[in-house]
Amino acid sequence: MANTPQAKKRIRRNNARAVVNGARTSRIRTLVKKVEAAALAGDKAAASESLKAVQPEMAKGVAKGVLHKNTAARKFSRLTKRVAAL
Repeated sequence: MANTPQAKKRIRRNNARAVVNGARTSRIRTLVKKVEAAALAGDKAAASESLKAVQPEMAKGVAKGVLHKNTAARKFSRLTKRVAAL
């Protein structure tokens, strides 16, 4: 167990950040699923609207360190390709 006050504070901060980061990751996953569901249904309008919503969330995730830059770029590229193919 942590002995120093600094180590105890780090544990508290890490737990608080894990909650925030988990919420952000979950929100990104949900938006990606919306794009995939609309693409699967063949609804190009809904898919492109969802794609516009997911891009800034992914960018924010990259900026906050939740997602790796290349991971976000890869996912966004694949989603864009799927929507464009409709």
